[in-house]
Order: sequence, then structure tokens, then C-alpha cells
Amino acid sequence: MTAGLNVSPYQGVFFDLDGTLADTAPDLVAATNKLLIARNLAPKPYEFLRPYASAGARGLLEGAFGISTDHPDFIALRDEFFTNYEKALLVESKLFDDMHHLLDAMDQAKLPWGIVTNKSQRFTNPLVELMGLSQRSISTVSGDTTPYSKPHPEPILHAAKMANVDPTKSLYVGDDIRDVLAGKAAGMQTVAAAYGYCGCKEPPEAWGADFIIHTPLDLLQIIFPSKG
Repeated sequence: MTAGLNVSPYQGVFFDLDGTLADTAPDLVAATNKLLIARNLAPKPYEFLRPYASAGARGLLEGAFGISTDHPDFIALRDEFFTNYEKALLVESKLFDDMHHLLDAMDQAKLPWGIVTNKSQRFTNPLVELMGLSQRSISTVSGDTTPYSKPHPEPILHAAKMANVDPTKSLYVGDDIRDVLAGKAAGMQTVAAAYGYCGCKEPPEAWGADFIIHTPLDLLQIIFPSKG
């Protein structure tokens, strides 16, 4: 039944990219394992590295090499990772299952949606373009679009301003506690995407989100609540 699909209590819906809107971990893990292979080290299993994709290069290098950002080799490894990833942005990456149905429903209802990610524009813009989302997303904000990145609220507030929507009447959806913290600080209601990478130590139930979803289609019931 789709009777309630044209009315939403929200003015806009904003998504994290990696692990929420799109399943990009396969290509992120591949770029990471190339670093290990180049050093004659065994690649890590995909299932092991997948949760680290939530934190981007920082997380993946921690998972693969056990190093943090203050390690003397971090910058060189990060730059090599970026080079690997840039050459293969969309090999196995794709929208999560049924995400296209969710986006179609929002487009049909003329409900604006956008993307707010900590990924840098260097990767976000071509990836969003290759996935055919650049003309559909009303605002695409990367980690270096504003002077701040999540969990600071500024990127989300910037996206809401671009979309000309009231952040207090909007939703932010993400698969990391930083997404929930950023969304709440921006005054939005928040949704924890439990189907995503969820790489932080605390489970989604502990993030303090207003809602938790286990599939993208679960979001339909939140943004288009049926009457009665």
C-alpha cells in the first residue's frame, strides 16, 4: 500500500554516503589490501576490514596495519591508499539493496534528499556522478566542503541550507555514532542505519538515535508514515 507515500512530516532527508547510502566497502577494502600486497603482507579478509570502512582511510589503515594517525608511516600509507582508491572508485561499489526504491519514492513525492559525508570532494564528487546521483541529490556535502567534518554539525547545516529546508524538520541517516552526534547537534532527528558498517565500539542501539533501521526500506515507514 502506498497511500501514505505522498505526505511526509519532514522537509528533507540527508544521508551519510559510505555504509548508509552506498555499499562502498568492497572498493575501499581492495584499495587497502593493495597496500598490504605491495609490502608482501597477506591481505586481510573482507569481513574483517568491512567495519573499519566506516572511518575511511584512518579506520582502514588501523585495521590493516594497526597504526593510528600519529604513526610516522600514516601519511605515506594514506596517500598511497588514496591513489589506489581513486583509480578504482566504482568497481564493486553500489547502492545498498532496495536503496533505489527508497530514493525513487522520495523523488516521486518531491521530498528533497541529500548527501553529507566525511569523504573528501576528490572522491565524493566523481563517485556520486558515476552512481548517477549527482542530479538527484539536492545537496552533496563532503568532509572538506566546510571547515569542519562530522561529528561537527556544520556540514549537515550547510546541506540543509543548500536544500532550503529547516534542519529541525529534517532527518539525518548514518551508520556511525558520529552521524547521530552530528545530526542531533544540527537539530535534526536521526536514524541509525544498522545494516551499514557500524565500526564504532558501541552498537547502534547505544548511539541515542531517534530511530534504528535494518534495511533501507525501513526508512519508508519513518519518512512516509501511513495515516491512522
